[in-house]
Amino acid sequence: MLVKTKHFGEIDLDEDKIITFDEGILGFADYKRYAIIYDNESGERPDITWLQNIDEPALAIPVVSPFLIKPDFNPTVEDELLASLGEITPENLVVLVSVTVPSDVSKISANLRAPFVINADQKKGCQVIVDDADYEVKYYFYEQLQAIKAEKGGK
Repeated sequence: MLVKTKHFGEIDLDEDKIITFDEGILGFADYKRYAIIYDNESGERPDITWLQNIDEPALAIPVVSPFLIKPDFNPTVEDELLASLGEITPENLVVLVSVTVPSDVSKISANLRAPFVINADQKKGCQVIVDDADYEVKYYFYEQLQAIKAEKGGK
């Protein structure tokens, strides 16, 4: 299916890549269908990807795995908040957090308080609010990103 996107123009997207957020996401309750997209020219999935809404091209949120920038990320989430996703296992669980990239890129931050939790097998997702002071709305991670780049050979 052809999907208009904010950053990549019109793309051909397999329907099996669509993730449904039954409750929508914070601030966008009416928008329920998303896909994780990225520029695949290098053949590798980049660290930061896009959670792109299928029905609204302008709704595209940069996201990153919280485990990449905070390896000990492990908030407590009530089971009932995840019930709509079906059976979650370590193999089908995908967790992403939104990223804010200001003009001063050294101030890049992630929202660790409101992760997106996805059951990759069921293609179902939800956004949860973490009630834990250890996880910030603005977690600055520029230095971690630089260290990852250096580890990968300065790409």
